[in-house]
Amino acid sequence: MRGRCFEDFAVGDRLDTPGVTVTESMILDFALRYDPQPFHIDVEAARAGAFGGLIASGFQTLALGLRMVHATGIFRAADMGFSGFDELRWLRPVRPGDTLRTQLEIVETNPSPSAPDCGIARIIYRIKNQNGDDVLTLTANQLLERRPA
Repeated sequence: MRGRCFEDFAVGDRLDTPGVTVTESMILDFALRYDPQPFHIDVEAARAGAFGGLIASGFQTLALGLRMVHATGIFRAADMGFSGFDELRWLRPVRPGDTLRTQLEIVETNPSPSAPDCGIARIIYRIKNQNGDDVLTLTANQLLERRPA
């Protein structure tokens, strides 16, 4: 997909990414490095715990969701990062074998009042499992370069 500039986005635009299947080894590798809680790193302890089995770190779910969007190339031409996330919610656990997809919806676009070369797209990110259930949602303020005059 060709990257877009700020002006190429409109309220109501949507994007659905291809999916990625989460494996047990992905969960263990991420958690051992960044989030070593028993329900992420110990299969037996996780089975006996509140979730009834191994689950992915919420931060891993977030990282995978953002990575899927990046892989589409939609922001390649104009990406300037995020100025923040609002309303981040982990709604369902992600387990080995789940296939995740990210769905975006542009809900607001505004030229930056302080930087004439960029705009801000307010975007709802929904990371969904193979059943179409939201596992994570957030609203992001995505900074995007504007097309040169």
